[in-house]
Amino acid sequence: MNKVVLLCRPGFEKECAAEITDKAGRRELFGFARVKENAGYVIYECYQAEDAEKIITGLPFSSLIFARQWFVVGELLQHLPPEDRITPIVGMLQGVVEKGGDLRVEVADTNESKELMKFCRKFTVPLRAALREAGVLTHYETPKRPVVHIFFIAPGCCYTGYSYTNNNSPYYMGIPRLKFPADAPSRSTLKLEEALHVFIPEDEWDERLANGMYAVDLGACPGGWTYQLVQRNMWVYSVDNGPMAQSLMDTGQVTWLREDGFRYRPSRNNISWMVCDMVEKPAKVAALMAEWLVNGWCRETIFNLKLPMKKRYEEVSQNLAYIQAQLDEHGVNAQIQARQLYHDREEVTVHVRRLWAAVGGRRDER
Repeated sequence: MNKVVLLCRPGFEKECAAEITDKAGRRELFGFARVKENAGYVIYECYQAEDAEKIITGLPFSSLIFARQWFVVGELLQHLPPEDRITPIVGMLQGVVEKGGDLRVEVADTNESKELMKFCRKFTVPLRAALREAGVLTHYETPKRPVVHIFFIAPGCCYTGYSYTNNNSPYYMGIPRLKFPADAPSRSTLKLEEALHVFIPEDEWDERLANGMYAVDLGACPGGWTYQLVQRNMWVYSVDNGPMAQSLMDTGQVTWLREDGFRYRPSRNNISWMVCDMVEKPAKVAALMAEWLVNGWCRETIFNLKLPMKKRYEEVSQNLAYIQAQLDEHGVNAQIQARQLYHDREEVTVHVRRLWAAVGGRRDER
């Protein structure tokens, strides 16, 4: 098995390919990416068979921006007989995966794959039973064992492989299933909700998204992101010249500041969160975020970078490198993550957590 399949947003295959080629190459795990426009996935084929395994174990999945999910696969299984698709799949996996803990029969996230997904759902139950009987799967689901992936790219045509639960996306097809809250002011609220699920471990929510925290939302109107903070019982300063949804103002938790988000400077020194979804050039947003972090105006931030039409991976990489350089220059230790979320469009979402204060000798976090 010398290939890695990476699922991505349709239309961003080139960015996903550029990223895996760059980051695998830095680890001397060389290969080439197979890209089909708007396919919703990329295949990175390694020159050395064992390197695919090294990629999905050695390269942190959390460091990838454009991949929603990844897994190692072998050769493409084609022309599966309609009367027995299961036997060839079991044969491909025997001797490759032993006692996998979960099975995911998946497709790319495209309109063309919707009919195929219906088949995958029906096919999963008999396939799971056969894989358990063959010893490829355990007789119970467990997160302690590898995930078995069956990835259909067309009827009767699939890749088979695996990923590891400590270095993959926990979600089917890499997509969190979130429901739009009926009382939220805009659908953008799902971006921030997904970001919280992706970037913050669930067992740390009570500490890092605690009741009574102070937060700032830059460019808040009409309040989709403010809504998520209010739902977690935070006190929110919503900064925007445009009006906020009355339903949010009625909570008593929101202070609306009619100011430009780029000019606003906080008056409090105990702001835990700053969030920002302003439509502006990514370099300008990155500079503002770096200013907030360097000055210690917030502990954590989640913000969006709108992408240009071309060289999108290069642009994001430059923006993140600029923020990192500013933090390094001012002696601020921080963790930076970025991901093109399912609810993002021509943009990526970035999370930065300041681990050490900008003021020397004082520590922000445990």
